[in-house]
Amino acid sequence: MTANGAVEPDCELCEAARYTHWYHEDDVCWVADCEVCSVPMVVWRPHGIDPSDEDIAHMLRVLGAAGDLRFGPGGWSIDRRMRQIPDHFHAHCRDPHWHAERARRPMTRYTGVGSERVER
Repeated sequence: MTANGAVEPDCELCEAARYTHWYHEDDVCWVADCEVCSVPMVVWRPHGIDPSDEDIAHMLRVLGAAGDLRFGPGGWSIDRRMRQIPDHFHAHCRDPHWHAERARRPMTRYTGVGSERVER
């Protein structure tokens, strides 16, 4: 969605499809397992790349909470580089072995926001 609430029709992050596990959802963002690399990813709800400092702090806080659940406290780092979708703010919570293991990790499936994480 754009800052005025309109959805960008060609943006996968605006679509917010519920295929993988979702950790969190609110008016600012949502956190789900990334379909590409199978690690938690936070996505800003409005389409764009300039969230406020307050929104960034909130998003990184909820992403860190998902990282703690998935990898254990301190077992992760945040990657804010927007590789495949550079025009919609998002960030990943990566464990140290994410790149080597991303193809081997089973995908998760959506079972509800904040529910138990279920692999396919």
